[in-house]
Amino acid sequence: MATFEGRFSDAAGLRVGIVVARFNDLVTAKLLSGCLDCLKRHGVDVSETSPQLDVAWVPGSFELPIVAQQMARSGQYQVLITLGAVIRGDTPHFDVVVAEASKGIAAVARDTSVPVIFGVLTTDTMQQALERAGIKSNLGWSYGLEALEMGSLMRTLPSA
Repeated sequence: MATFEGRFSDAAGLRVGIVVARFNDLVTAKLLSGCLDCLKRHGVDVSETSPQLDVAWVPGSFELPIVAQQMARSGQYQVLITLGAVIRGDTPHFDVVVAEASKGIAAVARDTSVPVIFGVLTTDTMQQALERAGIKSNLGWSYGLEALEMGSLMRTLPSA
């Protein structure tokens, strides 16, 4: 029996792409900050000129999948992270955006075999989103950690 696990300390040579939604950027910028902090503390070069990291900004969470797909298909990244915040309002728009973003992001991972971390907050209120982006804890850190684990795990799995 073989057991495969990712490591959080195996960031050498790992290329990470992050796609961030501008809509609700009060929240998404905090998620990005937490994510970058995690990656940096685990050995990823997050400098402006880093060969290990690229960040792409999109208008909103609905647009995350298409840019993640383009990045995954480029063959330049071992793992992608999508960051967004969809906050429930008075219309069904929330349900449409959440459904399409989540389905699209999952499809990118399945279709390209590049792990895509789903870092899209789906909350009822702005307060809940802010709590998850740094007031209580920053889930951006967790998304960075998930990316490190998945990037490392994919390196250990047998190839097809």
